[in-house]
Amino acid sequence: MTPPKVSFEFFPPKTPEMEASLWNCVVKLAELEPTFVSVTYGAGGTTRERTHATVCRIRDETKLEPAAHLTCVGATREEVNVVAQTYWSRGVRHLVALRGDPPTGGADYVPTPGGYAYARDLVEGLRKVADFEISVAAYPEGHPNAVSASADLDVLKRKIDAGATRAITQYFFEVETYERFLERARKAGITVPIVPGILPVTNFAQVLKFSAACGTSVPVAMAEMFEGLDNDPETRKLVAASHAVDLALGLKKLGVDEFHFYTLNRADLVMAICRRIGVKPHALQPASAA
Repeated sequence: MTPPKVSFEFFPPKTPEMEASLWNCVVKLAELEPTFVSVTYGAGGTTRERTHATVCRIRDETKLEPAAHLTCVGATREEVNVVAQTYWSRGVRHLVALRGDPPTGGADYVPTPGGYAYARDLVEGLRKVADFEISVAAYPEGHPNAVSASADLDVLKRKIDAGATRAITQYFFEVETYERFLERARKAGITVPIVPGILPVTNFAQVLKFSAACGTSVPVAMAEMFEGLDNDPETRKLVAASHAVDLALGLKKLGVDEFHFYTLNRADLVMAICRRIGVKPHALQPASAA
């Protein structure tokens, strides 16, 4: 049986120690031959230079296909276009186009004067820069700023119509969440791949906090699984891997054949999960799956 396709998200390092850790993660996960690896952009564009450096290093020093995150925040259209043109000249052919969040501590989102206002505008502008592959974000439980689920789906449709070639979902924790969203998206005429984003939970307390902010539901059963494990990291990792594997296998039963993992720059859990769903280093793949 052909194994599913996988892709991975990294975040740019802040220190030399974090850079070494990230690079170890990149090298390890490269063994799984992902379709692409993406590098995030900080709130308000705060990691612009580090994102660029990380993407270019991946492009120059590995065989991986890097995808650079670009946002609408903190830059004019001309500045964003220059960044995109620079990526193209360096051989980067894939961008992840996002509206972006206000800088840390900022209030509600306000478009940057002279900049791209929203992700659909960014997608449209990037299409004029070069023939990029463009991924955008999808929110199975709705973006926290959306006025309704149908309005949020309409936003996704406009991003696709503007030229996006793939949607990657915000993380979620139940198969039914993705299944319902996919059905609604297809009925709305969205035909591009909608790749489920999977987050292995390494710190449940942090996930609870972030999920509350981004509108992701955390099932009671999942909370019970992690209860009492705050000071037991080894057991917590086993539980995290088990939950992510169950989610991925449930999605495979729906016919999903591509997954995007939010790695948090850690290879161990992601490697274990990928092995469990049939993704192994190329040298270990059966001949029929090569």
